[in-house]
Amino acid sequence: MGATKSYQFSVKENKLAKVAKALGHPARIAILNLLAKRQTCVCGDIVDELPLSQSTVSQHLKELKEAGLITGEIEGARVCYCIDAKQWKAAQAALNQMFETYKGGSNCC
Repeated sequence: MGATKSYQFSVKENKLAKVAKALGHPARIAILNLLAKRQTCVCGDIVDELPLSQSTVSQHLKELKEAGLITGEIEGARVCYCIDAKQWKAAQAALNQMFETYKGGSNCC
């Protein structure tokens, strides 16, 4: 979706779309799973766990950070990443709410 059209949707829809986009790549899912298990992780440790270059991992971390799912704190020459608990719960609630609006039924085309 072009940036010129995003204003036509609610803030809530735009936020959820940003989260969905961040979740839309298997490398980002792997990063989130790793951070969920370890609680905190340095970029180099994430690189060691994934079949991707450091620059590619950094790009995925940037997407996750922009979506608000993770935070990164500088520790000397390294950046330590972790899941942003508040935003994580907000994203979970938004996704749950969206999925719960579907009531099911057999009247589908």
